[in-house]
Amino acid sequence: MPHSARIYDYWLGGKDNFAVDRAVGDAMIKAIPGMRYMAAENRKFVHRVARDLVEKEQIRQFLDVGTGIPTRPNLHEIAQRIAPETRVVYVDNDPIVLVHARALMISTEQGRSEYISADLRASESILNDKVLRDTLDFGRPVGLTLIAILMLIADEDDPWSKVDALRDAMPPGSLLAITHPTADFAPDEVNAAVAAATTAGMTLVARPEADVRRFFGDWELLEPGLVPVSNWRPDEPVDNPEAAYYWAGVARKP
Repeated sequence: MPHSARIYDYWLGGKDNFAVDRAVGDAMIKAIPGMRYMAAENRKFVHRVARDLVEKEQIRQFLDVGTGIPTRPNLHEIAQRIAPETRVVYVDNDPIVLVHARALMISTEQGRSEYISADLRASESILNDKVLRDTLDFGRPVGLTLIAILMLIADEDDPWSKVDALRDAMPPGSLLAITHPTADFAPDEVNAAVAAATTAGMTLVARPEADVRRFFGDWELLEPGLVPVSNWRPDEPVDNPEAAYYWAGVARKP
């Protein structure tokens, strides 16, 4: 079966994917010619978030749910370049991700990088994991990242409640970073890509701005708010922020 992590790896030019992943990936590229660009912009957002949360918000521990196949630099590498003592726990449910994560996600001596196999659809399996509890200190703020993962949970499975459970477990001062695909900018292209994924047996949901905003609950969005992914604190001006069909934002727990 095609898997989102391997399709994403294919779009980013990786080699850890199968023919079935490439077939779905190509079908989605046919629907959205800029798909590889979108994947790259999503990855750049991760780098900017890791940098800003460590530098400006003094975050020293992260929980990254929906890690995907490692693509360097990884979140912990960005964070540990600035603060070597940073600790990161990665979460995914694909055995291929597990193999590569354990081989490639090597921490600094001062910090720690761990990987756990768990599913966002069962939030308690993440929160109760012994490795997570041994690695992160829930007496201090955590950077919780949900990058291009919520699209894989259908509305009827209530992804908002899954995120609510994670948010509720985070200590005050924690920050939540989310990216989510949307049809708000190019409905015909995105709907065709969703149809291609659905035909292949995958769940893929593109959500409007209001539905993405709900994932943040009552947390306070940092500047510049919920914006197209390319427009979240870009390192240089972006000609067309809506060329990457993702909403993105970071919010702080009171």
